[in-house]
Amino acid sequence: MKIFGENVFNETVMRERLPKATYKSLRKTIEGGLALDPAVAEIVANAMKDWAIEKGATHFTHWFQPLTGITAEKHDSFISPTSHGLVAMEFSGKELIQGEPDASSFPSGGIRATFEARGYTAWDCTSPAFLKEDAGTLTLCIPTAFCSYTGEALDKKTPLLRSMEVLSQQALRLLKLFGNTSTKRVSSTVGAEQEYFLIDKKFFDKRIDLMLTGRTLFGAMAPKGQELEDHYFGSLKTRVASFMHDLNVELWKLGVLAKTQHNEVAPTQFELAPIFVTTNIATDHNQLVMDSMKKVALRHDMVCLLHEKPYAGINGSGKHNNWSMSTDDGMNLLEPGQTPHENLQFVTIICAIVKAVDDYAELLRFSAANPGNDHRLGANEAPPAIISIFLGDQLTDIFEQLQNGGLIRSLQGEKLASGVKTLPAFRKDSTDRNRTSPFAFTGNKFEFRMVASSQSISGPNVVLNLIIGEVLSQFSDRLEKAADFEQELQAILKETATKHKRILFDGNGYAEEWVEEAAKRGLPNVTSTVEAALVLLRENTVKLYEKHKVLSQTELESRYEIALEQYSKQINIEALTMINMAKNLIVPAAVKYSTQLATSINAIKSAYGAADVSVQEELLKGVCSTLVSFNAKLITLEKSVQDATALTDDAYAQSVCFRDVVFTAMQALRTDGDQLETMIDAELWPLPTYAQMLFML
Repeated sequence: MKIFGENVFNETVMRERLPKATYKSLRKTIEGGLALDPAVAEIVANAMKDWAIEKGATHFTHWFQPLTGITAEKHDSFISPTSHGLVAMEFSGKELIQGEPDASSFPSGGIRATFEARGYTAWDCTSPAFLKEDAGTLTLCIPTAFCSYTGEALDKKTPLLRSMEVLSQQALRLLKLFGNTSTKRVSSTVGAEQEYFLIDKKFFDKRIDLMLTGRTLFGAMAPKGQELEDHYFGSLKTRVASFMHDLNVELWKLGVLAKTQHNEVAPTQFELAPIFVTTNIATDHNQLVMDSMKKVALRHDMVCLLHEKPYAGINGSGKHNNWSMSTDDGMNLLEPGQTPHENLQFVTIICAIVKAVDDYAELLRFSAANPGNDHRLGANEAPPAIISIFLGDQLTDIFEQLQNGGLIRSLQGEKLASGVKTLPAFRKDSTDRNRTSPFAFTGNKFEFRMVASSQSISGPNVVLNLIIGEVLSQFSDRLEKAADFEQELQAILKETATKHKRILFDGNGYAEEWVEEAAKRGLPNVTSTVEAALVLLRENTVKLYEKHKVLSQTELESRYEIALEQYSKQINIEALTMINMAKNLIVPAAVKYSTQLATSINAIKSAYGAADVSVQEELLKGVCSTLVSFNAKLITLEKSVQDATALTDDAYAQSVCFRDVVFTAMQALRTDGDQLETMIDAELWPLPTYAQMLFML
């Protein structure tokens, strides 16, 4: 495909445009994690500039990922003045390597004060530069890390790169113990499936709640939802298919391996899935996917909704973070082979992953926490808030064998006959899948299904890389010191299988019985972002991050403050938007309709004194009584917001107040608001309905 990667300064372009010595030096930096030679940067910058200008670009930007969870960019042109009053197109190695955005204007959790503005972006040469198109113009985007003047990481990328190095170092130690001396680097790889909703722009423009918060704060259920299960994998509507085509073209130009697309469970919900790439590139690509979805949707007079729960009562959206480990010589370390019980290296790595997820379940849970995901997790549509692992029949059987002291077999899939002569018989996989599991083994990877649809995948993958790297370190420490390698390995495997079997669960994660069972097993059930954030302050969390130099205690504390601050701000915005809608849209509609009813009743009685107006009177009574209740709850919500915003001295207390008091008041107000929608004349109701938004696309 000619268009694939045409806007990426990829390896093919570098090989064509860079001198051989420069290209080899840059590849050594990328592959071996070596320091970048400034002389190499100068040559690369010039080649990158020439390539970008030939494509039509006039500006460049350091493209980075601050702690907002989205991307940021400041554009600079290539022009430089000459002595003759003209300009030349220039781009230096220094401009490539380093930028200087304002660090105090992004979330920092107290690391940077308003008057302390200086921050730096630094080129991440492991992720290729690319040209991003906006309104027909191209800008050279240089992926970068972002740090403060005092050196702390203020972004999502820096800890991700650090965590990838941790995983590589510790995995190499283990591989060496198993006799592998050829592998020089181990990388985590990710394929991030992205779920999203589309809505007609004419409806979106009439919903201030969608504009400001990403979700509907009012809205009665439509007569039909997803209960007929007729949308999932259904044929694509023409308008949606056209959008998906244009989206694929945009992504393919950017080198994003967009592979699969389909209708999801809820009406107007869809999914895009890419092919695996290394985790830092996958993170960059997922940001480009979300950005491109929004832009391409607008071209089709639609809006892309990435909120985890834009509509109450139907499925929300997430990401399925498919995670694995690969060597630089092409080996997937999570590939079990035909007889995994004979592959002790594979079994050891699986045991390390199981132990890591069990030991650090609350940290992994926090990595997928945000206000939107609080609506979704455990709501009979997504994995529960309880972390558990699904291994499938084959690996579960291996774990049971380990507990009993030895590996003797691997369960194999059987042939499955369809019963139709013209259809071929085929071999089943050795294990089924479990879509209710938050962390499931799916053949040669683990699928972390809790990740929120709007969030960067950096956070979850930092945690996965770090905690698995830590346990690999623990295993290697023991094995390197062991007098008898085989004996110590068997002890580790048996100990892990016995101690951590509590985290394994292959049943229905949506069932209430699982909540009770998980409590008996001692598994944490962390149901809100506010509660989840507390794990960042724990001593064992700080020790873990500082041991591997992924984040310092100061950086962890900053992320705790940011998580609580963003939670409180989000709920506050939602509450204020709800108050605005209630006062300016719903109350006037209810008053207007009740006035019409009263006028009608009086007119009928005046014209026909004995006429039966009981229907109108009953309807008027219902509207008026619901409006009185609605107004009382509106006053309660306003008071609760005032109380919560006054708690400025304690971020935790404030976030708890927003969660327990403000959000509860919002739910109560919505109940009456949605009831009014079902009572008021459709021509007077000021908001597009669920039926319109979900089925008129």
